[in-house]
Amino acid sequence: MPLLLLSKTVRRVLAGLVVLVVLVVGGTAASVWWVARSDDRRPSDVIVVLGASQYDGRPSSVFEARLEHAQELYDEGVAPRVVTVGGGAPGDRTTEAAAGKAYLEGQGVDEVLAVEEGRDTLQSLRALAEEMDAQGWSTAVLVTDPWHSLRSRRMANDLGIDAVTSPTRQGPSVRTRGTQARYIARETAGYLFYRVFGASSDAGPDAA
Repeated sequence: MPLLLLSKTVRRVLAGLVVLVVLVVGGTAASVWWVARSDDRRPSDVIVVLGASQYDGRPSSVFEARLEHAQELYDEGVAPRVVTVGGGAPGDRTTEAAAGKAYLEGQGVDEVLAVEEGRDTLQSLRALAEEMDAQGWSTAVLVTDPWHSLRSRRMANDLGIDAVTSPTRQGPSVRTRGTQARYIARETAGYLFYRVFGASSDAGPDAA
């Protein structure tokens, strides 16, 4: 009888853990989706474009969509300057930040600062936080893909940046519902990884 009772207790504990995991994962996925729908264009010190792939100085379609949205915010007067962030891989002739800066300047954006450090979201935002502190800036509007908004905003806030998000509504990440579902799943895992380990789960020159 004691063994039977123990078995029932173990099953209940395991069932409770499964329910807890489902609730945490489901709740996080819902948060990723909810924040993705938000578009906060409050007046700020800077508009920040999070980096993505670039090919010898030419932004990828993902990166270009972010840059175009940042230009729209700049033209609306959301902030007096745009900051592009992101480093490069060994052997690259330029960085994500430099490629983004060149693109925006070519589109007529006068005030662009490139912070050319970081191989993933967290590294790039750490470099951004240092630059903002040095410049005396505190508020930022982050421009990235919708599904990346929750994780990037959390990281920025944890680093002392008073950040909101205004994601792009165009580009490969929003083309189909299947693509959106994959991005939500990826960002749910990435957000939970960050909350548990305090690190970014992405890495490489095209990390978002």
